[in-house]
Amino acid sequence: MSQVEVKAYGAKASDADLEQLDIKRREVLPNDVKIDILYCGVCHSDIHQVRNDWGNSKYPVVPGHEIIGRVIETGNEVSKFKEGDLVGVGCMVDSCQECESCKEGLEQYCENGMVGTYNGKDEHLGGHTFGGYSETVVVREKFVLKVPENIDAKGAAPLLCAGITTWSPLRHWKVKKGDKVGVIGLGGLGHMGVKFAAALGARVVMITTSPGKSEDAKKLGADEVLISKDEEQMKKHTGSFDFLLNTVPVKHDLNPYIGLLKRDATMVLVGAIEPLEEMHGGGLIIGRKSVAGSVIGGIPETQEMLDFCGEHNIVSDIEMIDMQNINEAFDRVTKSDVKYRFVIDMKSLKN
Repeated sequence: MSQVEVKAYGAKASDADLEQLDIKRREVLPNDVKIDILYCGVCHSDIHQVRNDWGNSKYPVVPGHEIIGRVIETGNEVSKFKEGDLVGVGCMVDSCQECESCKEGLEQYCENGMVGTYNGKDEHLGGHTFGGYSETVVVREKFVLKVPENIDAKGAAPLLCAGITTWSPLRHWKVKKGDKVGVIGLGGLGHMGVKFAAALGARVVMITTSPGKSEDAKKLGADEVLISKDEEQMKKHTGSFDFLLNTVPVKHDLNPYIGLLKRDATMVLVGAIEPLEEMHGGGLIIGRKSVAGSVIGGIPETQEMLDFCGEHNIVSDIEMIDMQNINEAFDRVTKSDVKYRFVIDMKSLKN
């Protein structure tokens, strides 16, 4: 298969800094879309993969699954996109399309394993896929998304991961106007959860350990802030939430939050992909409560989310960086020193 060489940024080992690399992209196939990447968000998953925190990384790692760009070429069987369209690519670039999950538009749960935008199995060139820290990307039409032209393209980049990660559970558990929704943790995911829940008409309570985040939470759309370390405040909210979105990215104690749920209500985890503190079964049994998990969303749901953002003018709060500053940005993400998502201006790589 014919290939082209493009500039990218990646890491050659788990203890190496990211540096400029040349990678191969396939030439456009009949159902492919070639995208000139304008912006790419920086996700904590990028750091986990570069540093092999999950033990499955393939090197060199070229991260990036929050991609915004313009179409520069399409295959002759492509019908949904044309040159110049503003488009996005999220966390996956392919799936089997044959299993029950894929048939239902839930490609993220593909029973044969969806293909990650980076560190996935590259069926075309062999080896593994490379992500959006690069000049261009070639993606199957089915996995390319239309981005509304009226929203800020830079702020739209994190919608492709942080956005859909929080939108999908709000939709699946049918959060509606008037529901009392708690968003636990105010970071890249949490700030999107607050914006979406508020736009859906819920009464939104930001739940955080940090009193200093109260003002920001209210600016983002929270009606109230609950400091989870304050036992009196927690007691006042016992048994009152219709839904909890837990965005905390590290091991923590779920028990205090379970106590906040109403009978038959659910807390959904979207952040901590690791062992958690012991959970007391009684907290679930008394009240028929649920703890569940959710990962990104399928292509139809991601398009629904982007369209909703277009209608309500919702984007992420971001800080722009040049590609050459990515290692410093990784350090800052690890220290939670960003409000609330870094986005790379890919002009800096091309120049």
